[in-house]
Amino acid sequence: MDEPGRVASHLARNLVSLRHARSLTQDALARTDGVPRSTVANLESGEGNPSLAVLVKVAGALGAPIDELLAPPHAKVRLWAAADIAVRTSGRGVQLRPLVPEPVPEEMLTVMHFVPKGSMRGTPHLPGTREFFTCLSGRVTIFVAGVQHDLNAGDVLAFPGNVAHFYQNPDLHQEAEGVSVVILAKAGV
Repeated sequence: MDEPGRVASHLARNLVSLRHARSLTQDALARTDGVPRSTVANLESGEGNPSLAVLVKVAGALGAPIDELLAPPHAKVRLWAAADIAVRTSGRGVQLRPLVPEPVPEEMLTVMHFVPKGSMRGTPHLPGTREFFTCLSGRVTIFVAGVQHDLNAGDVLAFPGNVAHFYQNPDLHQEAEGVSVVILAKAGV
Protein backbone atom coordinates (compact mmCIF):
# COMPACT_ATOMS: atom_id res chain seq x y z
CA MET A 1 0.00 0.00 0.00
CA ASP A 2 1.29 3.47 -0.86
CA GLU A 3 2.03 6.07 1.80
CA PRO A 4 -0.59 8.87 2.02
CA GLY A 5 1.89 11.36 0.51
CA ARG A 6 2.35 9.17 -2.53
CA VAL A 7 -1.38 8.71 -2.97
CA ALA A 8 -1.78 12.50 -2.94
CA SER A 9 0.93 12.81 -5.58
CA HIS A 10 -0.72 10.08 -7.71
CA LEU A 11 -4.04 11.92 -7.37
CA ALA A 12 -2.43 15.20 -8.41
CA ARG A 13 -0.74 13.70 -11.48
CA ASN A 14 -3.77 11.67 -12.57
CA LEU A 15 -6.20 14.54 -12.02
CA VAL A 16 -4.13 16.93 -14.16
CA SER A 17 -3.68 14.26 -16.85
CA LEU A 18 -7.37 13.33 -16.99
CA ARG A 19 -8.47 16.98 -16.94
CA HIS A 20 -6.13 17.84 -19.82
CA ALA A 21 -7.20 14.75 -21.78
CA ARG A 22 -10.77 16.04 -21.54
CA SER A 23 -9.75 19.63 -22.45
CA LEU A 24 -11.12 21.00 -19.20
CA THR A 25 -9.84 23.99 -17.26
CA GLN A 26 -9.83 23.91 -13.46
CA ASP A 27 -12.85 26.26 -13.53
CA ALA A 28 -14.77 24.02 -15.95
CA LEU A 29 -14.05 20.93 -13.85
CA ALA A 30 -15.09 22.75 -10.66
CA ARG A 31 -18.41 23.80 -12.25
CA THR A 32 -19.03 20.26 -13.50
CA ASP A 33 -18.21 18.47 -10.27
CA GLY A 34 -19.73 21.07 -7.93
CA VAL A 35 -16.64 21.76 -5.83
CA PRO A 36 -14.74 25.06 -5.54
CA ARG A 37 -11.95 25.71 -8.07
CA SER A 38 -9.58 26.14 -5.12
CA THR A 39 -10.29 22.51 -4.16
CA VAL A 40 -9.36 21.35 -7.67
CA ALA A 41 -6.18 23.47 -7.54
CA ASN A 42 -5.35 22.08 -4.09
CA LEU A 43 -5.80 18.48 -5.29
CA GLU A 44 -3.63 19.13 -8.36
CA SER A 45 -0.87 20.58 -6.18
CA GLY A 46 -0.56 17.30 -4.29
CA GLU A 47 -1.43 19.02 -1.01
CA GLY A 48 -5.11 18.05 -0.94
CA ASN A 49 -6.67 15.57 1.45
CA PRO A 50 -10.11 15.14 -0.11
CA SER A 51 -13.11 13.52 1.47
CA LEU A 52 -14.66 10.51 -0.19
CA ALA A 53 -17.55 12.76 -1.30
CA VAL A 54 -15.12 15.10 -3.13
CA LEU A 55 -13.35 12.14 -4.81
CA VAL A 56 -16.72 10.76 -5.98
CA LYS A 57 -17.70 14.16 -7.45
CA VAL A 58 -14.35 14.68 -9.22
CA ALA A 59 -14.28 11.12 -10.57
CA GLY A 60 -17.87 11.47 -11.80
CA ALA A 61 -17.14 14.78 -13.53
CA LEU A 62 -14.14 13.20 -15.29
CA GLY A 63 -15.99 9.99 -16.13
CA ALA A 64 -13.25 7.98 -14.43
CA PRO A 65 -13.35 5.47 -11.59
CA ILE A 66 -11.92 6.60 -8.25
CA ASP A 67 -9.18 3.97 -8.42
CA GLU A 68 -7.92 5.55 -11.66
CA LEU A 69 -7.56 8.87 -9.84
CA LEU A 70 -5.54 7.27 -7.04
CA ALA A 71 -3.54 4.71 -9.03
CA PRO A 72 0.27 4.75 -9.10
CA PRO A 73 1.88 5.18 -12.50
CA HIS A 74 1.83 2.06 -14.61
CA ALA A 75 4.91 1.66 -16.74
CA LYS A 76 4.06 0.35 -20.18
CA VAL A 77 7.08 -1.88 -20.22
CA ARG A 78 7.37 -5.38 -21.58
CA LEU A 79 10.41 -7.58 -21.96
CA TRP A 80 10.54 -10.26 -24.62
CA ALA A 81 13.11 -13.01 -24.14
CA ALA A 82 15.03 -13.71 -27.34
CA ALA A 83 13.53 -17.19 -27.39
CA ASP A 84 10.02 -15.69 -27.50
CA ILE A 85 10.63 -13.76 -30.72
CA ALA A 86 9.92 -15.73 -33.88
CA VAL A 87 12.84 -16.17 -36.25
CA ARG A 88 12.30 -17.41 -39.78
CA THR A 89 14.73 -18.38 -42.50
CA SER A 90 14.59 -17.02 -46.03
CA GLY A 91 16.71 -17.68 -49.09
CA ARG A 92 20.03 -19.37 -48.37
CA GLY A 93 21.25 -18.83 -44.84
CA VAL A 94 19.40 -15.63 -43.95
CA GLN A 95 17.53 -15.43 -40.66
CA LEU A 96 14.81 -12.80 -40.30
CA ARG A 97 13.69 -11.58 -36.90
CA PRO A 98 11.33 -8.68 -36.13
CA LEU A 99 13.16 -5.73 -34.64
CA VAL A 100 9.97 -4.74 -32.82
CA PRO A 101 7.84 -7.73 -31.73
CA GLU A 102 4.61 -5.70 -31.66
CA PRO A 103 2.92 -4.66 -34.91
CA VAL A 104 3.98 -1.25 -36.20
CA PRO A 105 1.40 0.25 -38.58
CA GLU A 106 2.60 0.71 -42.15
CA GLU A 107 6.16 -0.40 -41.38
CA MET A 108 8.20 -3.58 -41.34
CA LEU A 109 11.25 -3.58 -39.08
CA THR A 110 13.46 -6.65 -39.44
CA VAL A 111 16.88 -7.75 -38.23
CA MET A 112 18.60 -9.78 -40.98
CA HIS A 113 21.40 -12.20 -40.07
CA PHE A 114 23.50 -13.60 -42.94
CA VAL A 115 25.73 -16.66 -42.73
CA PRO A 116 28.86 -16.47 -44.94
CA LYS A 117 27.66 -16.27 -48.57
CA GLY A 118 24.04 -16.11 -47.32
CA SER A 119 21.57 -14.49 -49.70
CA MET A 120 17.90 -13.85 -50.28
CA ARG A 121 15.63 -12.19 -52.79
CA GLY A 122 13.60 -9.26 -51.47
CA THR A 123 9.87 -9.07 -52.02
CA PRO A 124 8.80 -6.08 -54.12
CA HIS A 125 6.09 -3.98 -52.49
CA LEU A 126 3.53 -1.45 -53.74
CA PRO A 127 4.81 1.60 -55.62
CA GLY A 128 5.63 4.35 -53.13
CA THR A 129 7.12 1.94 -50.61
CA ARG A 130 10.54 3.02 -49.33
CA GLU A 131 13.16 0.65 -47.93
CA PHE A 132 16.18 1.41 -45.78
CA PHE A 133 18.88 -1.12 -44.95
CA THR A 134 21.53 -0.43 -42.32
CA CYS A 135 24.53 -2.76 -42.24
CA LEU A 136 25.35 -3.44 -38.58
CA SER A 137 28.29 -5.80 -38.98
CA GLY A 138 30.23 -7.49 -41.76
CA ARG A 139 29.46 -6.60 -45.35
CA VAL A 140 26.20 -6.82 -47.27
CA THR A 141 25.74 -6.36 -51.00
CA ILE A 142 22.30 -5.29 -52.17
CA PHE A 143 21.30 -5.38 -55.81
CA VAL A 144 18.49 -2.92 -56.59
CA ALA A 145 17.07 -3.12 -60.11
CA GLY A 146 20.29 -4.90 -61.13
CA VAL A 147 22.65 -2.23 -59.71
CA GLN A 148 25.13 -3.44 -57.06
CA HIS A 149 25.52 -1.54 -53.77
CA ASP A 150 28.24 -2.68 -51.33
CA LEU A 151 27.64 -1.79 -47.69
CA ASN A 152 30.04 -1.98 -44.76
CA ALA A 153 29.14 -1.75 -41.07
CA GLY A 154 27.40 1.59 -40.47
CA ASP A 155 26.41 2.18 -44.09
CA VAL A 156 22.75 2.79 -44.97
CA LEU A 157 21.09 2.23 -48.35
CA ALA A 158 17.65 3.67 -49.21
CA PHE A 159 15.75 2.48 -52.26
CA PRO A 160 12.25 2.20 -53.73
CA GLY A 161 10.64 -0.95 -52.34
CA ASN A 162 8.64 -1.73 -55.47
CA VAL A 163 11.68 -2.67 -57.58
CA ALA A 164 13.45 -6.03 -57.66
CA HIS A 165 16.12 -6.32 -54.96
CA PHE A 166 18.46 -9.00 -53.66
CA TYR A 167 20.57 -9.20 -50.47
CA GLN A 168 23.87 -11.05 -50.18
CA ASN A 169 26.73 -11.48 -47.73
CA PRO A 170 29.72 -11.59 -50.12
CA ASP A 171 32.15 -12.83 -47.45
CA LEU A 172 33.24 -16.49 -47.48
CA HIS A 173 34.10 -16.60 -43.76
CA GLN A 174 32.41 -13.80 -41.82
CA GLU A 175 28.74 -13.45 -40.91
CA ALA A 176 26.91 -10.18 -41.50
CA GLU A 177 23.94 -8.47 -39.92
CA GLY A 178 21.70 -5.57 -40.78
CA VAL A 179 18.36 -3.93 -40.12
CA SER A 180 15.72 -3.51 -42.80
CA VAL A 181 13.11 -0.79 -42.38
CA VAL A 182 10.28 -0.87 -44.92
CA ILE A 183 7.85 2.06 -44.94
CA LEU A 184 4.86 0.67 -46.79
CA ALA A 185 2.88 2.70 -49.30
CA LYS A 186 -0.81 2.99 -48.61
CA ALA A 187 -2.87 0.89 -50.99
CA GLY A 188 -5.30 2.87 -53.11
CA VAL A 189 -3.74 6.25 -52.32
